[in-house]
Amino acid sequence: MRILVTGGAGFICSHVADGYIAGGHDVAIIDDLSRGSRDNLNPKARFYLGDVRDAEFVNSVFETEQPQVVNHHAAQMDVRRGVREPLFDASVNILGSLNILQAAVAHGCKRVIYISTGGAAYGEPQRLPVLEDDPINPITPYGISKHTVEHYLFTYRFLYGLNYVVLRYGNVYGPRQSSHGEAGVIAIFCEQMLAGIQPVIYGDGSKTRDYIFVEDVVRANLAAIERGDGEIFNIASGSETSDQQVFDVIRDRLGKSDLRAQYVARRPGEIEKIYLDIRKAERVLGWTPQIALNEGARRTVSYFQEAAGKVPAQG
Repeated sequence: MRILVTGGAGFICSHVADGYIAGGHDVAIIDDLSRGSRDNLNPKARFYLGDVRDAEFVNSVFETEQPQVVNHHAAQMDVRRGVREPLFDASVNILGSLNILQAAVAHGCKRVIYISTGGAAYGEPQRLPVLEDDPINPITPYGISKHTVEHYLFTYRFLYGLNYVVLRYGNVYGPRQSSHGEAGVIAIFCEQMLAGIQPVIYGDGSKTRDYIFVEDVVRANLAAIERGDGEIFNIASGSETSDQQVFDVIRDRLGKSDLRAQYVARRPGEIEKIYLDIRKAERVLGWTPQIALNEGARRTVSYFQEAAGKVPAQG
């Protein structure tokens, strides 16, 4: 199948592109390299350097590639930048996505796999775990912009027959992750500990998130090629992990038992506790996470040790 992936030089989507290629699909990648890296690009994929906000560029790629499926990961994903620059956030996440949808309709693409957010969209949850049909109350521009596109997808399916699947990610981690952005806390701890810097925890360490290893995310994107028409799915571990637990796991993996975190005031606007209900993805996509946090942390720590030129973690 011909698949166009946007943001394919980034942490998560580069793994997804690799998974599609390993599955025998014909893959092309769009990325502006503002956050991604050429080093992440699969050499078997065709690469187009450009910005999804550029409608002419997007249309030219669709004209050349004639994709059957679009996997749309490209986004402004820095929560704090979205707060500082909401117009920029909306221009990338909403207007850029509309360029993708317009081109998909114009060039006969049959399916869009859209990557949304399972943390920022829900806001502070009313109950745990959070289901896909629970209230959407984003408290950041990033959450608003990512969720807005879900409504456009529903409308484009109604008006033009463009099929779609929405994957709302938990906090994805793993090799190639950047230490920038809220979801990068595992990467941040790895880099700081390896550099001999005392890691900072915002709050008392009790804040929780739902962490999912990137290989599990890849399998969800593979399943979404064929299943889940017009549906929204939480893609996460289905369990909550505190900042303190993450710190302890990374510290232990690095053998730094004497290291202590520095605790500072919580940042305003951060959700206190969240984890996602993943039963719908299990039922409809036939997907379940397979990599537990301890194993995912081992693989991630090894990656950062190798990147830092240190001996990989054992065990």
